[in-house]
Amino acid sequence: MEARLTPRRLLVCAAAIVALVSVTSACGGGGDAQAAAKDPPLVKYSDSRLSFSYPSAWTAYPYSGHGELHFQPIVYVSTQPVHEPCSTHGNTTSCGFPVGHLQAGGVLITWQINGIPAMGLGPGSRIHVGGHPASLTDTAGGECRRIGADRTIDVAVETSPPPSAFTYLTACLRGPGVAANERSVKALLASTKFLS
Repeated sequence: MEARLTPRRLLVCAAAIVALVSVTSACGGGGDAQAAAKDPPLVKYSDSRLSFSYPSAWTAYPYSGHGELHFQPIVYVSTQPVHEPCSTHGNTTSCGFPVGHLQAGGVLITWQINGIPAMGLGPGSRIHVGGHPASLTDTAGGECRRIGADRTIDVAVETSPPPSAFTYLTACLRGPGVAANERSVKALLASTKFLS
């Protein structure tokens, strides 16, 4: 039996091909636009020491206190309000996180200078932050578990040759959305510049 393409069959086949092409291009062609729409808009933080970009849903809180001993905060970035991280009882001053408990989906980033001279970067993956050698450690739980976080990212940046005080970033991330917030922290690090 011989199959003949009648004008009607030819028209149906052509319509099916056009429909298939339009559906596949709609599914694949908009991928970049959809990905761009999911990237959060960024804002820039800058002071006399450093600058970086971060999602506009987060807030930067420059530290206005004087610090304690070897604890010299620069700025906190968080999805929730922060408080003074140090408290004094008698002759004892203790410092911790500027958030008591991280809310669901929450982020807390601390930038600080540790006044104790460091001899090297220590453990972690070797990266560069603002053109400086750095080490990055990404841990499930970690020290941020104390405030309810699921993940801790610690970064030590050799902003001066050792032995010297390094600059440190600690990022505490709580689910849901840990993977997306982790990408935002890594983008923040990639955008960081040290100004002094």
